[in-house]
Amino acid sequence: MGVVSTIMGMVGFGMGFSAGLVAGYFLLIHVLPNDVKDPQVRPLVEQSSEFLQTLLPEIPLWIKNPDYDRLDWLNKFIECMWPYLDKAICKTVRQIAEPIIAEQIPKYKIDSVEFEQLTLGGLPPTFQGMKVYTTEEKELMMELGLKWAGTPNILVAVKAFGLRATAQVIDVQVFASPRITMKPLVPTFPCFANIFVSLMEKPHVDFGVKLLGADAMSIPGAYRMVQEIIKDQVANMYLWPKRLEVQIMDPMKAMQRPVGMVHVSVVRAMNLKKKDLLGSADPYVKLGLHDDKMQSKQTSVKKNNLNPEWNEEFSLVVKDPQAQDLVVTLYDWEKVGSHEKMGLNVVHLKDLTPEEPKLVTLDVLKNLNPDDPQNEKARGHLVVEVNYKPFGEQELASCNIAIGEVEKAPQGTPEGGGVLVVIVHEAEDLEGKNHNNPSARLHFRGEMRKTKRLRKNRDPRWEEEFQFVLDEPPSSDRIHIEVTSSSKRMGGFRYPKETLGYADINLADVVSNKRINERYHLIDSKNGRIQIEMQWRTAS
Repeated sequence: MGVVSTIMGMVGFGMGFSAGLVAGYFLLIHVLPNDVKDPQVRPLVEQSSEFLQTLLPEIPLWIKNPDYDRLDWLNKFIECMWPYLDKAICKTVRQIAEPIIAEQIPKYKIDSVEFEQLTLGGLPPTFQGMKVYTTEEKELMMELGLKWAGTPNILVAVKAFGLRATAQVIDVQVFASPRITMKPLVPTFPCFANIFVSLMEKPHVDFGVKLLGADAMSIPGAYRMVQEIIKDQVANMYLWPKRLEVQIMDPMKAMQRPVGMVHVSVVRAMNLKKKDLLGSADPYVKLGLHDDKMQSKQTSVKKNNLNPEWNEEFSLVVKDPQAQDLVVTLYDWEKVGSHEKMGLNVVHLKDLTPEEPKLVTLDVLKNLNPDDPQNEKARGHLVVEVNYKPFGEQELASCNIAIGEVEKAPQGTPEGGGVLVVIVHEAEDLEGKNHNNPSARLHFRGEMRKTKRLRKNRDPRWEEEFQFVLDEPPSSDRIHIEVTSSSKRMGGFRYPKETLGYADINLADVVSNKRINERYHLIDSKNGRIQIEMQWRTAS
């Protein structure tokens, strides 16, 4: 009976278990729970602000903010370059950190601190978007959205008192919004002198640390404390307006500050050749330094003379005596039309001995091409005396004004007055009815100065400087700046000149701030604008 009852029990259990599975399956399929509701699908505009906030952190900046641009190209570039960037960054970190560590460890009686492993892992950072700011200063300013969830392996070994301990940093996450400014922009590669980095908000930093093989972040309270300390310390150092400054090159050298003066005496010209109906000329000489159009000097005109004598002296500021040349150009003055170029030649400043005057006789050449056969033709000679005088230490110090600061007025400036400096940088979107050959004219206290005329240009760039020496600050004055277009062609006789717009600028801000750099809308112009920089320099 015991065997029979046992068999019957097993059969009953099997039948009951099978029946239970079948019943449970049908209940699961056909019976719906009462506490489960159908999901509701609603447009985003109907969602609550709390729900949207949970989604926004995952949306790239270029979607949330239309001012930000996508950076897929940059992320792809970094992805391809990351194996090499990883090694280069780690090498730079070692070069920077190891001397600092070697200097600090004696204070704590530590034998050594070494990087046993240093790699940033295989996952590169990504940029969520970039915004570029447009300013009137010589700078490039941009803001980036940076995210990095990396798998670095940074293993540091510390030896002290005969013991050895290791610390390992793993699983780093960094979310930051840095502002990067490159300034000043200079005409020397890489075209900027400094990089300034600021954080626009506290960064999010998350990482793991293993000490002696154990997770140090698992200690109660340690994770939150370490994370907040890092956020606060980084914010104290780099949260805007504080910034990290990295110097790429010496800005004084990049901006090519003056290092000396070249004194030139134009003595005479001899046997000049002029082929016109009268067989004579009205010569004058123009002096300048190569790549420097702002220091042009000009002699007087000697009428009807092929062997003129001037004996006139001029001085020009030298920024690079090894590369700059003194360009001496001879012109024939014409009463009507443009003046005719008779020839030119150069004096290499690097060939001059400082503080020693040198009398030079130059052949008047057609051009500066040594292989041009036209230069073999005799056009006369020009005699000049040249003396290069480098600045002393005191003069150099006075020239090396920090970028953005206003220079002091030179000696001889009226006491209580100063020098008003007006720099006409550029204009844009100029529209002439008949022609676009713009030049800018400055009208101030009865004086008129003007820039060079640029032909067929709607966006001219002049970069010309004008100075007005004043007995008192121009606090209640205005300067009138007018942009005009003129034509000398045959078709321009009917409309030889027209106004492209003007601006009247109050000078009170210049006196109080010492320097302004603004872009002004031109009156009587549809879209025209002009950029003017002004400085008020005093002797004090």
